[in-house]
Amino acid sequence: MFQRIRPMDSSAPSSVDICLRYLRVMEERDLAAARRMLDPAFRMVFPGDKRMTDLDALVANSASRYRFVKKTFDETDSGTDKHGRPVVVISGTLFGEWPDGTAFSGIRYCDRFVLKDGRLLEQHVWNDLGEAMRAAGR
Repeated sequence: MFQRIRPMDSSAPSSVDICLRYLRVMEERDLAAARRMLDPAFRMVFPGDKRMTDLDALVANSASRYRFVKKTFDETDSGTDKHGRPVVVISGTLFGEWPDGTAFSGIRYCDRFVLKDGRLLEQHVWNDLGEAMRAAGR
């Protein structure tokens, strides 16, 4: 059942906190916790204009690319979009393991989130993972 989330106030987590928490629960593959953070209209856009709305599809799509991936959080920026919705941009580097267990690190990424009523509405992802895969012969 959908539970209505109250608009954020000073005692509620910030938009940046919500996005950072979402990225951490996704790293842990706690999809149930991640789903609770999403607006019903949530959508993701990945490099190559890959569009998804389902976290299970995201995990399945990633399985052939890497065994696991984690992120450093080097910078965060926040503001609002033209509709007045909170926007958060997080950038840093990716590290993890390719499917064969070989480690990788230092791969740039940038995630841009749009929130609505304290939930994630959109996630746009940019990273150099594809270039790193090609350079590693994957």
